[in-house]
Amino acid sequence: MAQKGARLGWGILAAGKIAHKFARGILHSATGRIAAVASRDAGRAEAFAGEFGIARHYDNYQALLEDREVRVVYVATPHPFHAEWAIRAAESGKHVLCEKPIGMNRREAEAIVEAARANGVFLMEAFMYRCQPQTARLVELVCSGILGEVRAIRASFSYLGKYDLEGLKLNKHLGGGGILDVGCYPVSLSRLLAGAASGKAFAEPLEVRGQARLNPQTGVDEYATALLSFPGGILAELAAGVQLARDNTATVYGTAGRLEIPSPWFGGGIEGGVSRLVVRSNEGEVVQEIEIVTREWLYALEADTVAASLDRGEAPPPAMGCADTLGNMETLDRWRGCVGLEYESDQRRGRT
Repeated sequence: MAQKGARLGWGILAAGKIAHKFARGILHSATGRIAAVASRDAGRAEAFAGEFGIARHYDNYQALLEDREVRVVYVATPHPFHAEWAIRAAESGKHVLCEKPIGMNRREAEAIVEAARANGVFLMEAFMYRCQPQTARLVELVCSGILGEVRAIRASFSYLGKYDLEGLKLNKHLGGGGILDVGCYPVSLSRLLAGAASGKAFAEPLEVRGQARLNPQTGVDEYATALLSFPGGILAELAAGVQLARDNTATVYGTAGRLEIPSPWFGGGIEGGVSRLVVRSNEGEVVQEIEIVTREWLYALEADTVAASLDRGEAPPPAMGCADTLGNMETLDRWRGCVGLEYESDQRRGRT
């Protein structure tokens, strides 16, 4: 899709795999254009710029923050560098979309939120699934009472990745492990749906229990499970991993039936498509099957959500607002605490 001058100028900070996905989304968005990209590897920045037709590319992140055509910075670095560059972007007067998890822990997340508020810029944590129509629809269903009283939630996001101890997913110094990488998804979904069941934007768990298989060499979690207890007697069974393939679905159980979500994270697909939600009775009979047609690209929806929300300071639910983000990071901290997983950033105090 052609980009026009009136579009919102994005700066892509880092040029890895997720940055490529988001850049394609911007090209298919209704509101955005890519003004610049930065990588600490000059060749990588140049190649990225060539692939997406970006006019300017930089071999350092600070140069991107000084680019006057960049209004919003997408922070796509490895997890341990999110806080530093999200804060620097905010202090440079740039709006910020920071890839999940927004930081390594709640303390870092609080520092980012404080920087955004102090500098009067927009901030959102990049959970793309929160911006798709399917998520809004499932919240509506839970709120409608069709399930009766919600009693339990089950959700997983787990995959069998490459076994590389120096790679991003298993390297502790790069924030590896399943809980931070993808556990943030089922945690955020369970909090969203537990909140919807009580008429709120999200809910916080009263208790968090967890288990994990820790890599014997790097110490990060290869795969993990958690049991969350929410107000109202709602229990959530969650699973995440980078070394174990699971079904990656979600189900909400109520006194009058259950809601099945076959593809909670990607809906109809990255390029749009058809997804479905299924409501079943307690006996397993289909009560309602809902098809949701999404014509927009998944990451385009995320970019357009940012553009539509800049004047608000943060995006409306079900997108991730700042209070939602802080609660999510707190729950991830508690999950990691259960399994004895600590990172270097957990030892630091003060400004990140």
